[in-house]
Amino acid sequence: MARKRTSRVWRVLRTAAFCILALIALPYLIAPFYAVGRPVSTLMLWRNLTAQRVERIYTPLSQISPLVPLSVIVAEDGRFCTHHGIDFAELRSALEQADDLDEMRGGSTITQQVVKNLFLWGGRSYVRKALEFPLALWIDFVLGKRRIIEIYLNVAEWGPDGEFGIEAGARAAFGKSARELTRYQAALLAAVLPNPHDRNARRPGPGLRRLAGLYVERAARAEEVASCLRATH
Repeated sequence: MARKRTSRVWRVLRTAAFCILALIALPYLIAPFYAVGRPVSTLMLWRNLTAQRVERIYTPLSQISPLVPLSVIVAEDGRFCTHHGIDFAELRSALEQADDLDEMRGGSTITQQVVKNLFLWGGRSYVRKALEFPLALWIDFVLGKRRIIEIYLNVAEWGPDGEFGIEAGARAAFGKSARELTRYQAALLAAVLPNPHDRNARRPGPGLRRLAGLYVERAARAEEVASCLRATH
């Protein structure tokens, strides 16, 4: 009898281990298919399931003002074009300035944020980071820079009331399409990204305006980033 119970326990454990490994492997199998299509984020799915508002108009990168990805990159991930999904220099700096993961700020690349948005969950945890790092390297390899930034611009949260994607963000903030944004408007939206629930591009405060001005200056000097976005496919 005891032998049967032990055997049953091992079967349950093996089944559980198989399910966990399958869940871990699934994003790696799905990721190459995101080279096309219109991916949605886990947060968008959750809001749909819980009957909360989701406003998103998927917009190809070719139909977005080039000022937008430029502003977002200089604001969020200055070495986006040169790293391979993980910016180890920035990560090391962020870790040195924090006593633990809860205090860590910065160090998360646009590719990592795409991984989190598409496959993982919010918050800070060692488990999520352990899953995120290798998947970011894989995403960078199979999708490439232009596709990664296009997905990011279309799944990031840009407003406090379910506005996802740059097109919805631009319309909510300025009443215009993402292809019509000025340099300063693109910088304002980039400045909103870390906290779209507390930062308002339509009515920016002094701090947000200063930050947008800083991003305008950085973007004007970021010719390498602009060249990278034109050259990569």
